[in-house]
Amino acid sequence: MADDSIKWPGLSGNEYTYYIYDMPGSFKAQPGNYIFCKIVNNEWVPIYIGETSDLSDRFENHHASSCIINSSVTHIHAHLTKGGKQVRLDEETDLRQNFDTPCNKQ
Repeated sequence: MADDSIKWPGLSGNEYTYYIYDMPGSFKAQPGNYIFCKIVNNEWVPIYIGETSDLSDRFENHHASSCIINSSVTHIHAHLTKGGKQVRLDEETDLRQNFDTPCNKQ
């Protein structure tokens, strides 16, 4: 269960409401967007922004897990996303263009 929520702004000016979960989080098998993050100087700092067709299967074997762990991530912000993969990708891109997320570097 999420403790609270936060609005993350995209470069477009759209705001996306995410629910805040302590790591490691527990999710149903539903499509959504997510942000691995931590608090620095009393502000949320995004470390990795992503999307998935199955939130329940996205975190244990995440391809950026070593970077996420080494970045001392403490929370996952997530929400279900209606629409298909392109809707999730558009949101992910909008957010990534607005934030420097070190673990999204490929």
